[in-house]
This record gives sequence, structure tokens and C-alpha cells, in this order.
Amino acid sequence: MKNSNLKFPCLIAAFYFGVSVQAQTTQDTVREQRIDEVVVIGYGTAKKRDLAGSIVKVDGQLVADKPSSNPVNALQGKVAGVSIVNSGQPGSQADVRIRGTVTINQTQPQYIVDGVFVDNIDFVNPNDIESMEILKDPSSLAIFGSRGANGAIIITTKRGRSGRTNVNLYSSVGVKSFDGRPDVTNGDQYRMLYNEDMVNQGLSPYDGFNMFNANTNWVDLITNKGAMVANHGVSISNGNDKNRVSFSFGYQTEEGSIKYEDYSRMTLKFNDDLKITDNIRAGVGFTGSFSKLPQTRSFGSALNATPVVEPINTMAGDYYGMYNSLPQELGAAQIANPLAFIEGQKHTQKDKEMQFNPNLYFEFDFLENFTFRSSFYGQFRQRNGRGYDPIFDLYVPETNSTTPFISRILTGVRQHENRTQSFQQDHLLTYRNRFGKHDLTAMAGFTSMYDDYYALSASARGSLSSPLGQIPYDPRFWYISSDYVDSTTKEVKSEQNKATQTAVLGRILYNYDNKYILNGSIRNDASSRLSPSNRNQMFWSLGAAWEVTRESFMDNQTVFDLLKLKGSIGTLGNQFVPENYLYYPTYQEGGTGVFNGFLYPAFIKAFEENENLKWEEIESYEVGLESMMVGRKLSFDATYYNKQTNDLLTYVQGTTSFFTNAGSIQSNGFEFTAGWKDRISDNFNYYLNANLTTTNTEVLSVFEDGYEVFSGPAIFRKGAPVGAFYGYVVDGVYQSYADILASPPTTIGDVGPGDLKYRDINGDGSITPDDRTIIGDPTPDFTYGFSVGGDYKGFYMNADFFGVYGNEVFRTWGNGNSFAPFNYRTERLDRWTGPGTSNWEPRSYSKSAYNRENSTYMIEDGSFFRIRNVQLGYNFNRDLIEGLNIQALKVYFNVQNLKTWDHVNGFTPESGGSALQFGVNGSGYPNPRVTSFGVNVTF
Repeated sequence: MKNSNLKFPCLIAAFYFGVSVQAQTTQDTVREQRIDEVVVIGYGTAKKRDLAGSIVKVDGQLVADKPSSNPVNALQGKVAGVSIVNSGQPGSQADVRIRGTVTINQTQPQYIVDGVFVDNIDFVNPNDIESMEILKDPSSLAIFGSRGANGAIIITTKRGRSGRTNVNLYSSVGVKSFDGRPDVTNGDQYRMLYNEDMVNQGLSPYDGFNMFNANTNWVDLITNKGAMVANHGVSISNGNDKNRVSFSFGYQTEEGSIKYEDYSRMTLKFNDDLKITDNIRAGVGFTGSFSKLPQTRSFGSALNATPVVEPINTMAGDYYGMYNSLPQELGAAQIANPLAFIEGQKHTQKDKEMQFNPNLYFEFDFLENFTFRSSFYGQFRQRNGRGYDPIFDLYVPETNSTTPFISRILTGVRQHENRTQSFQQDHLLTYRNRFGKHDLTAMAGFTSMYDDYYALSASARGSLSSPLGQIPYDPRFWYISSDYVDSTTKEVKSEQNKATQTAVLGRILYNYDNKYILNGSIRNDASSRLSPSNRNQMFWSLGAAWEVTRESFMDNQTVFDLLKLKGSIGTLGNQFVPENYLYYPTYQEGGTGVFNGFLYPAFIKAFEENENLKWEEIESYEVGLESMMVGRKLSFDATYYNKQTNDLLTYVQGTTSFFTNAGSIQSNGFEFTAGWKDRISDNFNYYLNANLTTTNTEVLSVFEDGYEVFSGPAIFRKGAPVGAFYGYVVDGVYQSYADILASPPTTIGDVGPGDLKYRDINGDGSITPDDRTIIGDPTPDFTYGFSVGGDYKGFYMNADFFGVYGNEVFRTWGNGNSFAPFNYRTERLDRWTGPGTSNWEPRSYSKSAYNRENSTYMIEDGSFFRIRNVQLGYNFNRDLIEGLNIQALKVYFNVQNLKTWDHVNGFTPESGGSALQFGVNGSGYPNPRVTSFGVNVTF
């Protein structure tokens, strides 16, 4: 078990929170406090001074030097109100939530890259990013209409600049490691617990352990020790008053924590901005990527596998089998040999993904204050792959035979391909004018999006009777059309859907005398995903702010350099619909029918159509303040937010299943940021930053009274937090039969001394399913982060820290089962063995389904604290390098995920997933420590 003492790090966090956040030095790049800076908003830009909402601007340098292919990962703990759960798997996407969970469907924010709406950003090279804006409040998000429910992250990439030609080269190489591994028993401990289990079942101890006396660490065997990560690239920019061009190329490789999980990605970006006349501008560009995707693996089988079996038959020089090869006593349903599975199927999955996003814009000014801009975007994404199922030669561990048994007698191949084509066009008319003390910006526009998705998958097996033999271990033959394939085993499936969305929109930004600010926006969306009768929906927002320090009555005060009060209100939408034709009768294959004596496949309705479906609607508001003090060295911001989602899109199961709009949920809380920055001398400056966010979620209403939705250990019910865990409350362990007789009787299973004791919640005198209750909330009470950094004569240091507190994690691994003796968590060594020996860990008795009921026994404290990132570097003085024709040179050393303190027996305390699977710990995947060295040079 990892160090679970959180007291010391939390005290440090509390200390820094009192004095820090949002300073700006060379390395501090989160810039929420700069009131005069220009930020990117939906369909345009604006001065932060003119906005009433909550927008955080992040400099691209923050993500450029971090060893991750996904730029969002670097934001963990840096921005208040933004929860990020990282996955350590190569090329994986982060689970991002802005201001809590406001839907049980799609929870990810809307990503916008250079104006184009995208579902993910795995094609974006972090080194290409100029800035990222995180939009959180209704006045910022209502302009996105049905895409604004979960917040938005706007990414602006670098473009060419006027001046001399700049060539930038960057390279970094790192190595992965992890030390927080789940604790499972070794061979001796396993044998002891297993035999005790046999005795508790009334059986004799297993007498065959003399043949199974190994002490195999399966996790260690499949771990890729010294996994590498590398990132290299070049960018070139050049420009003048008439033409600005930029080009970049990047190449990244990453190995996984499990053997043979290799990921690589090449990215390409080009932009050309033209000034045709003083009033006419145009531009063209594209981004592209090509990725080789990893053959994803899991540590689950290695954690479950019994340690008493050797992995390799030394006599035959090949692997032992486990599934269906161990003796009955050790479980006929044991899992397959994890090492044989990894080694036998290495490099048998060939997946690749290509993406190409072209863009074109045309812009002109007219009548002095007007600008019209038309933009056109395309997205072409294709993912295809081939897989191969080899034959395994495995050996029976009990006999140590040199004659193998074969667990798979036929080879197989799989192919899949999916293509997405999307087109977007935006046409915007903007009016800007400043007259007297009035500053006005108005925008009106039209936008449309078209999506076309196509998928095809197929599989086939080899044949024992084929004259060519089995499908060989050679990628040239891993096709369904291969002559090695048995044509009678081919299975082919396809899917296609199309959707269109159009919108008209408008926005006004008004500032009077830099004191009084008013923002308003409106958008009407129409989507083919919904029925014609409910296709249109209107979204709106209003925001206001008052810069108090501009008032004359504040002239003589010396506390505030800036004090701004703000608030906004509006409606947002969630445009996620699981199917595009929910309003139309839809059929799927199911069952069979007999016609003229022949049996044919039959088709049944997939669900009942509903012409009244509409988008989920979110009513949202916030109030807050922004402030600066002590000569703008100290900043402090505070915001209260509230979001209520109505008309939840819900799938109702019953005699007839259907989708409908029913129920509502709420998310609210506070956000605090604080910061201190100071320059001690010309050679030394430093900063301290901190943020803290509280979040509360609640289901306000459901489909009908008493309606509940179960998803694994989670429940969706009125009055409960979203994704709350549901089960029995454990009051200890029965110590004796007298203890059982003195306790309420149970109707959910037989119990004996050493079994868990459940609480009679409803007080009816017995333990029944009605005693289940809410036993945990996966949403933290609060999350926090803080940063410290500074530089001295070219040397710099920065460190980021992150933590969560008050959430629960539901453990789904290591709880035992009735069909196979998987390995045990080391906590089972503290099991009950007699009166007074344990009041939490039950006896070793795998046949007890009673002890495996969802209960607080499976709940773990999800609070943790992490040293997220530490970087040390040196920027060379220009005097030292100008003779080499070098403009800038930086070298640095970086450690990511240096140390984590938590309470969870698993690889990581973080668990992402859907709204009803958030916080479920299936042992997880390591979030590895990455130690890297890098260099960045500009010519």
C-alpha cells in the first residue's frame, strides 16, 4: 500500500493557498488576472476587461515542455473549476469536467481548435499551441448553444509573424517508472489463504501445492521496465506586412507501462495569412496527423493470476497454460497465463489513424466599423486496423509435460475501418466602435455543421482442412480476403449515419467608461438529430460587471488596485443524442422467423420512437469578484456557480424501451484563485499560485416517483449525488453465532461467524435489500492545486502540486468470487480467523455471495495529493550564443508525477469514466513517473 499519510502535504497546500495564485514570470503561464489582455472567445476575440464571465487563458508554453501527447493533461490542478483525470496509457484521452457533472450522457467539454469544433484533440501537437482558453460561465458559453453544456476549451495554434525568419527545434527524451503498485499476496500467502478457504468450505486442504510452489509476480513480468517517451520537432515562421507563413512538423513516440504498448504520432501544420489590401485579408491552412495506435493491455489479469504457477515450462521452453489447464481444485475458470497472452499476441494488432483538417477564411472591413468574415473547415478522419489471433502452445502445469495442449486451435483475423467527414462554415458580421465613453462590439452570424460517419468491421477464422494451412504470423495475410481464411466463417458488420446542424447567433459586448460592462448573446440551433417538431431551440445569456476601483469614491483607498464584481445568467444545451434517428422507427436484428419451412433472421424494434425528444437544457448562473492588491502583486478571485440541467435525455427500460426527456440534476460550488508575484531585482523574480474548487451534485428529479437507474455500483435516484455508490453499510464482522443471533436476521444470504455485518438502515428489524443506501460520492468535496516558481540569471525552477479531498472510490477488484481462486489483496491477511481477530476483513470463504454484495467494504477513500510536475532549466544568455547565430537556447530537466500520497490499493487513485462509472476502481492503469531531458533552440 502506498503512503496514505496526507496530513503533511495538505498542511503545505493550506499554507500556500493563503498567499498565492496566478503570477506571471517566464515560466508562470496561467494568466487569469491580466485585465487588459485579449482572450479568444466563441467566434471572436475580446479584451478581458470587456467580459463579465469566467475565462482562463493558458499560455502554450505551459504544455509544450511536458511529456504528454495530449495538451490538456498539463492543466491538471492549474485551473479552478476544471477536473482532469489522466490516464497513463499511451495516446489516451483525459477525462475532463468543467464545474462538475451536469448530464448522465456526454460529459466532456467542447473543443474548438482554430475555430473548428472537434470531439477530441489527439491530432494537436502541444508545441504548436499559442494559447488555450477555458470557458466556464453562461455568458461565455451560450454562444455555443447546444454544444456549451459542459464548458469549452478553445485552442489557438501558432501562426506566422512579421519579421525575420525563425526556425525552432525542440527535442526531449524521457523514461517512465512507477512504484505505486497494488499489493497482492505472494506464493506462500496465497497457499495459506487458499487452504483456509478450503477448510471453511468443509473441504480438505489442497495437497497438490508441492507441484505449485512458485512465487510468480505476474505484474512484474508484463511490465515494460524503462519505457521510453520522446518528442522531436521543428517549426518555421516568416512574414511581412503582406504575407505571414508558418510550418511545423512533430514526431512523438511513447511506450506503455505494459510490454508492446507502442504509440507514435506524426503531426504537420501549415498556415498562410495574406493581406490582400488594407481592408481585405485571407488565409489558408491545414493540420494533419498520422498515428500508430497501441495494442492496449490491462494489468487486471496479472493481478488476478495465482502466484503459485511458474510462467514457463522449462522442459519445453514454452508457456504454461492456466485457463482450463489447472486442476479443478485451483479453479477450472482461472484466467489465461498473462505473460503468454502478452508475448503470444505481441504486435498482432495493427491500428493506425489519419486526420486531415483544412481551413480557409476570407475577411474584409467596410464602412469603417464593420468586418465580415467567412470561414470554411473540413475534418477527414480515418481509422483502420487489422488483428491476428495466433495459436498458443501451452502446457499443463500439473504434469510439467512436454506435450502441449492447445487452448486455441484456429487462427483468426479481424479488420475494421471507420471514416468521419465533417464540414463547418461560419459567416460572421462584426461591428466595433468606440464613441466617447462607450465601447461597443456587436456580432451576428450563421454557422452550419455536417457530419458523415461510416464504419465497417469483419472477422474470419482459419481452417484445419485448408491445403494452405493456418493463417500465418505474417501481417501480409491478415486480411479477410486472404486465401488462408475459411470463407464460411466470415462475419461483416457496417454502420453509417449523417447529421446536420445549423444556427444563427448574435452577441453584444458593451463597456461604459471602463466601469460598467454588459454582455449578451443569443443562439438558435436546429439539428437533424431531433424530430422536425422539436428541431429548433433558443439559448441565451446576460452578463454584467462593475469595475469598482474606477469609481471616484475609490480614489483614496490603498487596498485594491483592481476590484471587479461580476455575474452572468443564461441557458446552455447538451446536443448529445446516442442515436441520430430516435424520432424514427429503428430496427435491429433479433431472433429468427420461419417462412416456407426455412429459418431466417428476424428484425425487431431497437426502441420505441419518440417525436417529442429535445435537447437537454442547462440553466446556469454565477456571481463573483476579481481583485488585485499590493501594486498588483497579489491577486484574488472568487466565484459561486450553479448549473441545473432539465429535460435529461434518459433511456427508460421496460416492456417497451424508449428514450425520453425526464429528470433534472444540479451542480454548484465555489471557485477560489489567489496569486503572488514579485521581482526582487533585475536578476530574480518568483511567483506563487493556488486554486481551490468545491463541487456538489444532486439529482433533483427523475422519470417518475421511485424510478432508479443502476449502473454497476452506481445509482441514479432522486436526492442522491450524480454517480453515487449504492449498497449496504458494514457495521463490522460477526464474531460468533451469539453475535449473529443478537443481530437483525438477514434475508439476503446465509451468514456465519466471520462474515460482514450489515446495518439495518430502515429499522424494520431485518437485513433486506431495502437497507441499501448511498455509501459514497465519487465527486470530491474540493480539489486544489498550487504552483511555485522563479528564475535567477537564466536559471529557473517551477513546481506544480495537485490534490483532491472528500471523494470515495469503489473497488471492483480483489473482492473474491465463487468460480475461480484469483489472487488476494494483501489486506486479506488481516482477515477474521476467530473472535476478536478482525472487525473489518471477513473470513476467507469464497463461496459467500453475501460478503460480495456492494457495500462500504468496497469503498476506499479517494483523497490524494500529488507532486504533479517539477522542472529545472536554464535559458542561455544572448551574449553567450549570438555568435552561433542562435536567438534562444534552453535546456531543462523535468519530472512528471514525482510522488503521490493516497489511500487506494491500486495503480492510481484516479478513475474517470461516464457519469455513472466515475470513481470505479478496477485496479486502474499506472500514471507513471516520467523523467525527461529536453532542449529548445531558436535560430
